[in-house]
Amino acid sequence: MKVLQTPAELRAAREKLTGRVAVVMTMGALHSGHEELLRAAAGQADHVIATIFVNPLQFGPAEDFDRYPRTLESDLAACERAGVDIVFTPSRDGMYPQGTPTITVDPGQLGTELEGTVRPGHFAGVLTVVFKLLSLTAADVALFGEKDYQQLTLIRAMARDLDLPVEIVGVPTVREADGLALSSRNRYLDDDQRQLALGLSAALRAGAAEHRADAVLAAAQAALDPRIDVDYLVLRGADLGEVPASGPARLLIAARLGTTRLIDNIAIALKDDH
Repeated sequence: MKVLQTPAELRAAREKLTGRVAVVMTMGALHSGHEELLRAAAGQADHVIATIFVNPLQFGPAEDFDRYPRTLESDLAACERAGVDIVFTPSRDGMYPQGTPTITVDPGQLGTELEGTVRPGHFAGVLTVVFKLLSLTAADVALFGEKDYQQLTLIRAMARDLDLPVEIVGVPTVREADGLALSSRNRYLDDDQRQLALGLSAALRAGAAEHRADAVLAAAQAALDPRIDVDYLVLRGADLGEVPASGPARLLIAARLGTTRLIDNIAIALKDDH
């Protein structure tokens, strides 16, 4: 496994790879969910590139960029276990040698909704770094977790609208045995907060047991612990557009537990009773 730090090193190594190449983009602090992404990538391609970069463009001024966990040694061990060929670990200056980019990717209207309402500018930062990493890796397929469903949806739209020569694949959310979605931010939770956090997935499961839009939201809201500080609990179409009368949809939740903010979502199958 090669560990590379500069774009020039990455390009040179990429030129030597033959066959189908997959990329998994991360900010490090890898957990079992990331390892599942890496294993899925290995099943989709002849070679796997993993990127580890805490991207400053997607953090707001009051967010946790400085305290975001950096665990490179264990991250590299996880990549090696998963059979990764190349790990790209650039510095901030390596990725943005001119400082903050003056040209970024506009996420459009969807980028201002849901997470975009709470985190203005977040998705412009995400799409910009994803576009750059797709360019640097020249990957044939890129895999992203469904836990960050709005991010996945916007990346798919970017690839489609800008005719990027890459397949975008979503990988189902990996959960703890008790239902909590794996997240690098879970380590911030104390014991009481972690117990309370189980209410997010419980609310989603309650909603998913229903099949009419109004019943989905009502069931999810009824299952929520009132101590959970909810940013949003919404039902959207599978593409995060309008809710269809029937067919696939998505139930999404974001909530704060102390100073930690968690997101989760679940697929919904709506049925038209009329």
